[in-house]
Amino acid sequence: MAQAQKITPRAKDFSEWYNDVIMQAELADYSPVRGCMVIRPHGYRIWELMQRALDDMFKATGHQNAYFPLFIPQSYLAKEAEHVEGFAKEVALVTHTRLRATGKEGAAAIEVDPESRLDEPLVVRPTSETIIYAMFAKWIQSYRDLPLLINQWCNIVRWELRTRLFLRTTEFLWQEGHTAHATEAEAEAEARQMLGVYRKFQEDWMAMPVITGMAIQSSWNLRYTPSIWRASASASASVAWAVCPSCHKNSVVRRNSRVRSSQRTMLHHWLMSSGRSR
Repeated sequence: MAQAQKITPRAKDFSEWYNDVIMQAELADYSPVRGCMVIRPHGYRIWELMQRALDDMFKATGHQNAYFPLFIPQSYLAKEAEHVEGFAKEVALVTHTRLRATGKEGAAAIEVDPESRLDEPLVVRPTSETIIYAMFAKWIQSYRDLPLLINQWCNIVRWELRTRLFLRTTEFLWQEGHTAHATEAEAEAEARQMLGVYRKFQEDWMAMPVITGMAIQSSWNLRYTPSIWRASASASASVAWAVCPSCHKNSVVRRNSRVRSSQRTMLHHWLMSSGRSR
């Protein structure tokens, strides 16, 4: 009862109520790193259960889990400038590899070693398309290697100016699926199948009704500009600003000329990506 009295009434202040519930339930806490959060054991257990349920659904459809590097060469994103434009201002970069002691005290005791500057900056993963598709180009040698169905569970970094626990943080957990297919029809079938998987997870497992369908092109974020089409399964919270990223699943189909096989004729593969976050 004492704890319940500390929770702001929802009708009084939705934002404060939301934060109070998370803090009192010990789901997460604010991190010393600005914009980041610490997911506490109760909160992480919820993530584990969600991840396990969804992962089983992915594997039942033939997907395999893999892991790709957290660091991506800046040149990879430069090749996909149009794709990256939507979150370019949120990208974090690694430019040096070490620190050095200065002999001073306090915060000035260490500094970046200027001699450790990288020849090419590394982007801290804002999404993995560029490096995953670079590997697809290496792995796909003929139609016999298709379809290629890959899923990744990982963390993502996007430098957010306005953050809120679980809803929007600089670092967050997510899942991203990437597949390659011989034809557009196969890629579209995969996208629709994954949309159904997300809907089943949300409605049958999370007990959250969703609306699924094609996203109108005028509403697409710039980061998805290269897409042929995009569909989503979405659920909204009580107020407009509280639309939770974890309630928005995307299935995107795009044609990519950089993923090609080494047969006599160049083979353009149809790529499908899907994802969810915390």
